[in-house]
Amino acid sequence: MSSPPLSIGALAERTQCTVPTIRYYEEIGLLPHAGRAANGHRHYGEPDVRRLLFIKRCRDFGFPIEQVKQLVHLFEDGDRACMEVRDLAQARLDQVRARLEEMRQLEASLALFVDSCNTACRGGATRDCTIIEDMATAKTGSGGAAARRQPRTAGRRTGAAKAGRA
Repeated sequence: MSSPPLSIGALAERTQCTVPTIRYYEEIGLLPHAGRAANGHRHYGEPDVRRLLFIKRCRDFGFPIEQVKQLVHLFEDGDRACMEVRDLAQARLDQVRARLEEMRQLEASLALFVDSCNTACRGGATRDCTIIEDMATAKTGSGGAAARRQPRTAGRRTGAAKAGRA
């Protein structure tokens, strides 16, 4: 005996997807258009639940929509080689690893920024902030001038002192 059809709201609840997301997936062809009850409301079955859960997991892993479409096609066609799925997963893994390396480099640069600010700025005014200076001069990847800069506050005159001297 098959289970009763699900409304779009019930499908959303079962899969932890939003109703607009389900409609969007139908619109772009990831989900087949739902059947309609006599009252015009969409209704879904267990295959739709399974397919939507699969799509959601693909998105959770960060697969872009075009790759999700490929994976859904492979999901639906059980006679294709598993290696096709593995190759898509491997490509995504390679992307994730590259992004992790970028994030490690970003972490190192930000750490240099913070360390240089702790050393050079010591809580001074933002006009003397090494982080702002480095970001404004587009120095990237190495902490920029902030990593090499000595504290700039010693011997620096305020605007009022400069004006009095002129």
